[in-house]
Amino acid sequence: MKLGIEAAFAEANRNGGVHGRQLELTSLDDTYEPELAIANTTQLIDDGVFALIGAVGTPTSRSATPVAREAKIPYIAPFTGAAFLRDASNLPNVVNMRSSYNQETEEMVARLTGDLGITRIAVMYQDDSFGRAGYQGAREALNRRDMQPVSVGLYPRNTTAVKTGLLDLKRGDPQAVIIIGAYRPVASLIAWARHIGEDWEFMTVSFVGSNALAEELGSGGAGVYVTQVVPFPTDDSVPIVSSYLESLSEHDSDAIPGFVSLEGYLAGRLAIAGLERCGRDVDRQCFLEQLYSAEPIDLDGFVLRYGDNDNQGSDTVFLTTIADDGGYVPIKTLNPRRRASQ
Repeated sequence: MKLGIEAAFAEANRNGGVHGRQLELTSLDDTYEPELAIANTTQLIDDGVFALIGAVGTPTSRSATPVAREAKIPYIAPFTGAAFLRDASNLPNVVNMRSSYNQETEEMVARLTGDLGITRIAVMYQDDSFGRAGYQGAREALNRRDMQPVSVGLYPRNTTAVKTGLLDLKRGDPQAVIIIGAYRPVASLIAWARHIGEDWEFMTVSFVGSNALAEELGSGGAGVYVTQVVPFPTDDSVPIVSSYLESLSEHDSDAIPGFVSLEGYLAGRLAIAGLERCGRDVDRQCFLEQLYSAEPIDLDGFVLRYGDNDNQGSDTVFLTTIADDGGYVPIKTLNPRRRASQ
């Protein structure tokens, strides 16, 4: 996220800045812990930042957003699809860019049931507000089809302690498992399940960190599905991706394109669009009003739409899978013959 935002800011600065003013990103590491997120948010606000952008995580955002709201500091494009960030209490201070976890898990269940005819779906989730948000989304998607998870597993945040959860999943004899987690425990679960001979379909949400997950899984990653909330990050036929690739290369020639840094780049471009609309004498009220104006924000073809009661710009979910070579490929549907071809 940091790399992508920096690439977007550097691009704007090379072109003279925003109405002649240069953009600067200050970042602090909360190690994915809510208490430190509060401390860091307070420090950034005390340091006089104009807005907060690209915060990573649900439990950290749950802790940080009240601090930002009280100080009237905009909270832009957090890297989470949690439902609480999309409710009325966070309007207009929180500006979401990405699709929600509810939309990602709805797509998962729709594809598993519709494309593959699967009827036995289990859920594994991280035992915190992030995991529970995804789990709730999966349950609601299943409920809409008069289904329930056949089994549920969980693991503690910032650990890879997944074996107990794996045993809980096995009890339901699932055909597929939806996983709500970070890349290391997700990779550990998949590796252990395959090690003991479980031939389940695995699907996980965009927050996992796609490049990191594929690297962690290595040769064992083939066939894992990941929902995404941004276009494929190497498809330069898509105008916004072409802009991203050029800016990323200019900013860091050694950087490897990926879904997360593309999301960061889009977040940066969103912030720039709001600043540009206000003119040189920008203030936070104008910034938020311009983002919520009726006019869509067109980021080189990636269009974001906000409204009086809508603080989420994009509703699009993309499908990807890890190929035999460890790279990602975009897909339109889940392939029931995939295993036979591997």
